[in-house]
Amino acid sequence: MERAATNMKPKASTKEGPSPSELIDARIAELGDWRGEMLARVRKLIRQADPEVVETWKWRGVPVWEHDGIICTGETYKAAVKLTFAKGASLEDPLGLFNASLEGNARRAIDIHEGDKIDERAFKALVRAAVALNTAKRGAARPARKKPKG
Repeated sequence: MERAATNMKPKASTKEGPSPSELIDARIAELGDWRGEMLARVRKLIRQADPEVVETWKWRGVPVWEHDGIICTGETYKAAVKLTFAKGASLEDPLGLFNASLEGNARRAIDIHEGDKIDERAFKALVRAAVALNTAKRGAARPARKKPKG
């Protein structure tokens, strides 16, 4: 798949430059078609599912949503909006939202094409499951603290 052309040069987040959220706003506006509308919609759903989500901008212009690690990325192509869940292979997907990158050991993706509908409840549940997986692994990775003697 070819990446959509862009006139915007992404910048690293600095005090002088736009924030990642502003860069995502600009990407949505720049697309100006169904892809921008879909990216805005899934962004809203992600924020609803996890009010503590952190928006970042990586890899030369990819919106990324994080909470104790990457939840998912939001890439835009000519014919699709691709939401790639970094640890998707470890997530339950009872309604089969994942429809791309199914062969990998870690990632899974949802390719959304023009006219596709999103099951909002299932999508939010998937986002919450990704957050839970990230926070559980973070907690498990911490060494146990020794209690002071005394």
